[in-house]
Amino acid sequence: MNRAAWSVVALLALAAVAGAQTEHDRREWPKTDFSKRTVDLAEIESGGPPKDGIPAIDRPRFVGARAARAWLKAKEPVIVLRIGREARAYPIQILMFHEIANDRIGDTPVAVTFCPLCNASIVFDRRVAGRVLDFGTTGRLRYSDLVMYDRQTESWWQQFTGKSIVGQYAGTALVRLPSEIVAFEDFAAAYPTGLVLSRETGHARPYGRNPYAGYDRIDQHPFLFSASLDRRLPPMERVLSVSVGGRHRLYPLSLLEKHAVANRELGGVPYVVFAKGGMSSPLDSASIADGKAIPAATAFDRRLDGRTLEFSLREGRYVDAATGSEWNILGEATAGPLRGKRLVPVESGVHFAFAWLAFNPASEIVREL
Repeated sequence: MNRAAWSVVALLALAAVAGAQTEHDRREWPKTDFSKRTVDLAEIESGGPPKDGIPAIDRPRFVGARAARAWLKAKEPVIVLRIGREARAYPIQILMFHEIANDRIGDTPVAVTFCPLCNASIVFDRRVAGRVLDFGTTGRLRYSDLVMYDRQTESWWQQFTGKSIVGQYAGTALVRLPSEIVAFEDFAAAYPTGLVLSRETGHARPYGRNPYAGYDRIDQHPFLFSASLDRRLPPMERVLSVSVGGRHRLYPLSLLEKHAVANRELGGVPYVVFAKGGMSSPLDSASIADGKAIPAATAFDRRLDGRTLEFSLREGRYVDAATGSEWNILGEATAGPLRGKRLVPVESGVHFAFAWLAFNPASEIVREL
């Protein structure tokens, strides 16, 4: 069952007693070591569904990008994961109903995660100290963010940070893997033979529908978020975070709508931000494909082959000044002398402002470009 199917009355009742449920927790989670934790258990609330009530995808199947066009519209958002020579797309219309996909690309076991309440799409390496973990959903939230668990020890993990907060692994952090969220048409153009997560998940869900219709209205109050809101930005403003060496910088997407390219530096690392309008918001209309147009935004290290590139937008194309090569939103040169080259991603992601600032309050906010 999806969180949106639970009544507001039931959710409020569950939330009211969340801090006093340790006995219930122990019965539901007999393998979880609650004596080991890095957060106050009172901060963890029931989101409505029970353990695995939102089922993770454990045996993902894939189809080619061409076949996916039969049910995936051009402007719909997909999480793009590239490891080595392989590229895969994970449609938000599917992850909306599963939140976690346990996958493997080559030798790398990965967890592709999406928390609709925080608009957070994050990918992790599933290995911890040589052990491969499998992840599921606890049905719990902390600061409105998905709390995952690993099936090996039933430790609880915060999706937004990738850190274990309760159990044997408390204090351990997963390795985050670079990923981007872009329109399906941009993935298909860059990787016409790329693989797309199939709707054949083993579960019957209304893929393509948005059970959180209207949730991303910019002044909306976050669902089950009881902490103080950071008033520097509207809570549901989407932001691109750029992180280098423990420093964080936020770009509101409303700013990037007007400035599609930004050449900047943080912590000694020169980087470029690319933004491209037209992607469908997955959290607006009841149909994801009909969602209002929002920008996709990505960030990459500008250093390539010993030189630092400067980018600009020319006639709708990203171009570097040094060679005049053209680039796509995935940081790949598509034409010109540098064709075939690829920029290295910097740690970045697109989230709702309230969520990012709840976990990273010291972030710098960019106000103008």
